[in-house]
Amino acid sequence: MSTPVTPGSPSTTGRPPIRVLLADDHTLVRRGVRLILDGEPDLTVVAEAGDGAEAVARARDTEVDLAVLDVAMPRMTGLQAARELSRRLPALRILILTMYDNEEYFFEALRAGASGYVLKSVADRDLVEACRAAVRDEPFIYPGAERALVRSYLERLHRGDGLPERAITEREEEILKLVAEGHTSKEIGELLFISAKTVERHRANLLQKLGMRDRLELTRYAIRAGLIEA
Repeated sequence: MSTPVTPGSPSTTGRPPIRVLLADDHTLVRRGVRLILDGEPDLTVVAEAGDGAEAVARARDTEVDLAVLDVAMPRMTGLQAARELSRRLPALRILILTMYDNEEYFFEALRAGASGYVLKSVADRDLVEACRAAVRDEPFIYPGAERALVRSYLERLHRGDGLPERAITEREEEILKLVAEGHTSKEIGELLFISAKTVERHRANLLQKLGMRDRLELTRYAIRAGLIEA
């Protein structure tokens, strides 16, 4: 059943639907998932692939906003495809759709650049919202993974590890915000009373710590962290 159209959804604001690439090596699975997605006014499947390598090729020659990838596929797995797509098309959002309720796969999917992890067993319940969340640049975490994250946190506390260290320093956060706002290294140095060379060093540290490559990725991170508005 299609989700009712609500005010502000793409179908009522005139925005085009989210263009989806669907990759799974089982034709019947692709057909079923396509029925779910195409039944929504703000989602449309524009390309399909039967393995990870084909998914990468289709993403490169078709305009898509979101790739939905199975984990276990021939030639190239969904996780391998996710890593390749993240490198080649950083603006593309990625979801992993899988039968495996597996913490290791879940965390590996996040490391590969996926925005979420959806179980096939509950795709009719979770997939549509996961797609919308991914395009909003919000993570989608299925309930079993939430339990895994809580368990990991409690285990750290039990060992006396406490909370993980802050990802970046306060100075790096200042520089991140200014970089995301479009300031040059010289301008940031003048604003913070440090040299441009020091700014460049902090910027390089940010890229390394956060596993990012350029200003665009830093800007997206700054938006997600609430440092600047989209």
